[in-house]
Amino acid sequence: MHHFILSEKPDETGRIVVTGEALKHMNVLRIRPGEAVTVSDGDDRDYYCTVLFADRTQAVLAVDDARASAELPAAVTLYQGFPKADKMELIIQKAVELGAARVVPVNLKRCVAKPEEKRLASRLERWNTIARSAAEQSGRSTVPAVTPVMTLQQVLADAQGGLLLVPYESADGMKATAAVLQNLKNEKKIGILIGPEGGFDPAEIEKCAQAGAKVISLGRRILRTETAGLVTLSALMLALEMDRDGT
Repeated sequence: MHHFILSEKPDETGRIVVTGEALKHMNVLRIRPGEAVTVSDGDDRDYYCTVLFADRTQAVLAVDDARASAELPAAVTLYQGFPKADKMELIIQKAVELGAARVVPVNLKRCVAKPEEKRLASRLERWNTIARSAAEQSGRSTVPAVTPVMTLQQVLADAQGGLLLVPYESADGMKATAAVLQNLKNEKKIGILIGPEGGFDPAEIEKCAQAGAKVISLGRRILRTETAGLVTLSALMLALEMDRDGT
């Protein structure tokens, strides 16, 4: 069943009129009257609908059922050390599938690749297109934003009021990591800061710890930058979903 994220909501008759980019996507997929689709209102509801009418000007959907969204109970931001080449595209796609609410590129001291100002606008546009596509493919109710590049200082300020996790290869054991994952029930804002290919500078780790971040281990293996964030997101997703389901 195809899934779409819309800005439109049902009217008083229980119908949704679709136009704009979502309609273009429907036309590309050749959606026809009688087909079942799911749509999200970009807020906290998912609607199960039947297509009543569709042409190049609009589509009309009848809402058959409405349910609470499948979004994670905490807003998780992935702060990703700026990577080389096209790794960011893979990271964004998979982070969105795993439930991240936002992806933030970060310019850290040991980044091998540095953000090029003249290319950033076009890259941000492409990254946000990838985020939308991944959100619809994975049945998300909202489209996570990919934001402009931040510095470490900006990340620490942005993460205030929540839990910031910093996976680091020199962190002690897995007990601290397990303790964090077992105590997420009341967390509503969680950040994950991932180092670049060159790793974190020790001074950056010290700044994070001084700001109240939890420096954690992901095990004895050293993970690539494009792997570390996804591993952490996977563990968070599982822990948050288990807390919500009471298991």
